[in-house]
Amino acid sequence: MIFSPQRYKIADQIGQPFIDEDEIVDYLKITPTEQDVDKVIARSMDKHRLTMQETAILLNAPNRQVVKDAAAKLKKTIYGNRIVLFAPLYVGNMCSNSCAYCAFRRENSQTVRKTLSTQEIDQQVDALTGQGHKRLILVYGEHPIYSADFIANNVRQVYKNTNIRRLNINAAPMSVDDFRTVHQAKIGTFQIFQESYFRSTYATHHPQGRKADYVWRLTALDRAMQAGIDDVGLGALLGLQQSWKNEIMGLVRHTNHLEACFGVGPHTISFPRITHATGIAPENQYPVLDEDFLFLIAVLRLAVPYTGLILTAREGAQVRGQAIEYGVSQIDGGTHIEIGGYSPSNDKTQEGGAQFTINDSRSLAQVIAWLVATDHLPSFCTACYRQGRTGEHFMEFSTKGFIKRFCTPNAILTFAEYLEDYASQGDRANGYALIDKELAAMTDTEDILQKLEKIKKGERDIYY
Repeated sequence: MIFSPQRYKIADQIGQPFIDEDEIVDYLKITPTEQDVDKVIARSMDKHRLTMQETAILLNAPNRQVVKDAAAKLKKTIYGNRIVLFAPLYVGNMCSNSCAYCAFRRENSQTVRKTLSTQEIDQQVDALTGQGHKRLILVYGEHPIYSADFIANNVRQVYKNTNIRRLNINAAPMSVDDFRTVHQAKIGTFQIFQESYFRSTYATHHPQGRKADYVWRLTALDRAMQAGIDDVGLGALLGLQQSWKNEIMGLVRHTNHLEACFGVGPHTISFPRITHATGIAPENQYPVLDEDFLFLIAVLRLAVPYTGLILTAREGAQVRGQAIEYGVSQIDGGTHIEIGGYSPSNDKTQEGGAQFTINDSRSLAQVIAWLVATDHLPSFCTACYRQGRTGEHFMEFSTKGFIKRFCTPNAILTFAEYLEDYASQGDRANGYALIDKELAAMTDTEDILQKLEKIKKGERDIYY
């Protein structure tokens, strides 16, 4: 895979800061014409990752609907109707940082602190696999007790004791050696959200703790890449500064940095909006309107066509439904973010406090029924990761738009597993009707049909 990253004011070098705030602000002064927007959209539809200048043109487009319509078309072209499903599992909420917006902050006495034991992790994962989940992300507060060895041991334990097929990680930045330790446990994607790409904004919201070191965090995924983790996830927390456009530009600049230094862009991009957190006063926050939020998702889809866009249960069902149309390709379902929140016990005193508020509390079955009703194909696929189609190899498929050829058949097969093992009779009938519709739009389906019959007869974990 050959990328053509752009050259910006600050040269891209491994382990070195690369954000020039004035450069971002200058690009955002562009006042594009409709013709300018059309040219940029044409490049995106040809599956080019956009430059910062081109992204700024879309962000300032005189007609937002044109951008949203193009994003919807591109999403359909590359990803089809497929939506990947996962669940977050919060392992512990101890934290040594003082993030102004987060319920985990060390000064927050209202947060009940808890770290799951190995037995409790198994219980939580059993509850999740009992719903049908196959993909999880383990989430940790930023505290020394959640060391690389601690996380790696958690990963090995879950793979050994449960039916989970892919474990992603969201944890604190590490050294290269520590990232290597986690990588050796066979994780999937490692997520680190920069929160804000602008130093003054970052400093306002991260006054103390290791996270106060802007550069250490900004260069963290460089160290992950150096350690061999070639699937990484970017993120910015929207609402920390008045201009959300600055953060979208920061995400695109970070994408360019990874391409320039490692020949591989991000596997996923996240863009959560701030929601209420227990014990936190909402100071220096700038809520992003739904209209702007849906538009920025469309811009990101066009700016980085090959990358998965993640939208979590922070958002309500209505926004999530619209966001899927404009570019989101991964969502969670049946989500609980309390420490121990998936326990069947009603004794909430045994749970640790949640990091923030979620706005979509539907069960996984309800989320799947909703997706099916809107002709979206639920997917629990982990084939690329397990076949070594990660990092550069994944980009070879996704940047050319070939991902749909692999992922749609695998989505069908993993969804059929779910229908056989977990769905009600009515949901199973609706699900297979959707599968039939997907198959009718495909050519050369004989092999898929044979694999579907094997799944119906009890075979599992069949994939391309």
